[in-house]
Amino acid sequence: MALVLADVGADKILAKYFKSTDAADNDLRFRLYTNSATPADTDTAGTYNEAAGGGYAVITLTTGAWSIASANDPSDATAAQQTWTFTGSLTGSATIYGYFVTDGDGTLIFAERLGTSFTPANNGDQLKLTPKFQLSKGTPA
Repeated sequence: MALVLADVGADKILAKYFKSTDAADNDLRFRLYTNSATPADTDTAGTYNEAAGGGYAVITLTTGAWSIASANDPSDATAAQQTWTFTGSLTGSATIYGYFVTDGDGTLIFAERLGTSFTPANNGDQLKLTPKFQLSKGTPA
């Protein structure tokens, strides 16, 4: 038999992880990566080379500030659009290929490769992304 994720169970999982404020340091960290990695389920935070320089800084996604869309099938959690404003080029690898999100203890939660890479070069260049996490009803490989 295959495991089935019930819609109401998915809603509860999302609410507990993304909306609950009862656990210490539940805030997630929104990070950009500069290696040409394609996210996989066996990845860890170390899979990704985090951006550096050029005014880059990690963005904290406050738990409790996410919106849960339980009418979707499957349900999802979405945070407000986030903006990185750069002061110039990054150091090392200068191109951003995607983002990854870690928990307070540095554990990788999810990652996504951008449809189009982004290379900040000038003071004021911006990258805007909306973090969205969706539970899947797919069959694991």
